[in-house]
Amino acid sequence: MAEPLLRTRALGVEIGGQTVCRELDLVLQPGQSWAVLGRNGTGKTTLLHTLAGLRPAMAGTIELEGRPLARLGRRDVARRLGLLTQESNDLFPVRVLETVLIGRHPHLPPLAWEGDAELAMARRALADVGLEGLEQRDIRSLSGGERRRLSIATLLLQEPRIALLDEPANHLDVAHLVGLLGLLRERTAGLGGVQMMVLHDVNLALRFCDHALLLFEDGTTASGPLDEVIDAATLARLYGHPLAAVDGPHGRAWLPA
Repeated sequence: MAEPLLRTRALGVEIGGQTVCRELDLVLQPGQSWAVLGRNGTGKTTLLHTLAGLRPAMAGTIELEGRPLARLGRRDVARRLGLLTQESNDLFPVRVLETVLIGRHPHLPPLAWEGDAELAMARRALADVGLEGLEQRDIRSLSGGERRRLSIATLLLQEPRIALLDEPANHLDVAHLVGLLGLLRERTAGLGGVQMMVLHDVNLALRFCDHALLLFEDGTTASGPLDEVIDAATLARLYGHPLAAVDGPHGRAWLPA
């Protein structure tokens, strides 16, 4: 098999005295798309931030492309791994074009300015998410959905082979949600990469992912191909409520029973 892009060995994560996971062994291979599923408060965001190196693990190790994450500088990490956070806090007046260009910073020499090539790439990324023509807008004037699309465009411009997405569907209407989740999967696969996304809707996981990591409230986990870890009993335990399978236009779907 190919060298894993991201691997955890006996990973332990805690927050506020609560165990998110223990002894977690994950192997994320090129071309895969992972969903992270669990109830509110189980630590999905905490786990994603730990995998990105933004907070320390309580135990175990994380490797990016075979190298220990702890030994990589932040610029090296940013060339390999991109994180889409849940929300964006915009306190200062910045233009849309200036914001999306942040995605190229890891690939530029220190103190270098963006050139014509980077500007062209930025405009293409904005067009890909439907924000063409808004390059000079103050980001504080954007709607929640427009701001979310700008964050996705910034990640696309970064071109990471490992994409960690925290609730990427936030603020998106149905058309943008379906289109952009498909675009993220396509672009990551085109780079020979892997993506892992926190989702609250198991049906989005079924449509856009092929693997899942389930976080249970007691700190235990289940992981693997979707058809091996998703069933009625497991979902009832995961969410604390029974779900029933129905036939949908893209295969099986799950609804609250």
